[in-house]
Amino acid sequence: MGNVAHFAINADDLERARKFYGKVFGWQFEAWGPPGFYQIKAGDNQRPNPMGALQGRRELIAGQRTNCYECSIAVDSIDDTVAAVEAQGGKIVMPKVIIAGVGTLIFFQDTEGNIAGAMQYDQNIR
Repeated sequence: MGNVAHFAINADDLERARKFYGKVFGWQFEAWGPPGFYQIKAGDNQRPNPMGALQGRRELIAGQRTNCYECSIAVDSIDDTVAAVEAQGGKIVMPKVIIAGVGTLIFFQDTEGNIAGAMQYDQNIR
């Protein structure tokens, strides 16, 4: 109990958001429940059991303090992810940062204005 069991991405344009996450991370979406609701089907290469952190509030976008839960997505290549985010209309809001013993992290803004992280984990900790 107490493990993160669900995350949601809020979008103004569901089709645009589906295209963005489908192209950037290879996710698939299955309509479920009420209209405008989709279950996200992520690949098997995702790290099991989301890792959590308690951290001081910060600004991922200058002048805007983060006021939400933060989600990071495990990726195989941070450089490929940066390229895909930008190609699909997203923006990198925090460039690559190396976290010693963990991996390389970016934060991006999707086509709907949501901010999320992408982490290429150090191969030695997998």
